[in-house]
Amino acid sequence: MKRRSWIKSDQQLAVVHQCELVGICRSTVYASRKSLKVNETDLLLCRLIDEEYTRHPFYGSRRMTVFLRCRGHQVNRKRVQRLMRSMGLAGMAPGPHTSQAHPQHKVYPYLLRGLAVSRPNQVWSTDVTYIRLAHGFVYLVAIIDWYSRKVLSWQLSNTLDTAFCIDCLEDSLVSHGRPDIFNSDQGVQFTCSAFTDVLKREGIRISMDGRGRALDNIFIERLWRSLKHEDIYIKDYVNMEELRLGLTKYFTFYNQERPHQTLANLTPDRVYRTGKDGGAKIVDRFSNKEAEPRTSEAECIA
Repeated sequence: MKRRSWIKSDQQLAVVHQCELVGICRSTVYASRKSLKVNETDLLLCRLIDEEYTRHPFYGSRRMTVFLRCRGHQVNRKRVQRLMRSMGLAGMAPGPHTSQAHPQHKVYPYLLRGLAVSRPNQVWSTDVTYIRLAHGFVYLVAIIDWYSRKVLSWQLSNTLDTAFCIDCLEDSLVSHGRPDIFNSDQGVQFTCSAFTDVLKREGIRISMDGRGRALDNIFIERLWRSLKHEDIYIKDYVNMEELRLGLTKYFTFYNQERPHQTLANLTPDRVYRTGKDGGAKIVDRFSNKEAEPRTSEAECIA
């Protein structure tokens, strides 16, 4: 009987014998190699989706699929839906394909329709966005004051869980007191009892965006757009440490130095401290904005 060769010609142990020694199946090794290639492709697609969504936040999975195909990527809508879902993205236009809360979690009514926001700490708002790194992606949650646009607190996480959202909320409460109303979307991170119980403990009224109405949270969507175009896409961060340092610098700049036209060219920090920016804001003035017309795949080739 011929003896099996344990050593390859290049003096490296063959994969089959490596697997025998550690007691695993060869298919596990090959599957991990295959998944690595898929992940690299997915990261490229996520990067393109992220950039296009920041430019056109009303794009849902259908339009995003057309966009990627126009860029030469042969993807179907199911794959785009999976990637957008992993990134926490959904088109702003009303429709049936938007993110939903956990079916067992309570969804609170939207309290800001027609409300005049006339002072700091009257309304706070939160949201989570996806940030790509060189070899992966992370999630950023932030809480802003609606009147001044000041970023009150933010946290990073490599998983889309609830804990980092609660940490962000607790940090804001300790540093800035408490608001009258706290608004979020219907994501599972914000509808779970662990998060809402903190708001109830502080006597804060809970408000949530209507289903398919991301424009209800338009101010924080504008924050994400500014952050990505003014910092993330320019710096192209490699790892979490670089990103954390960069975000610290950017949010300091955003709060203390960057003038806002809608705040009479004052900074968010000054408006938050003084309560003066030139007038109250009606939160829901975007409610009647019509959705953009659907783009066909043929149109992008022209």
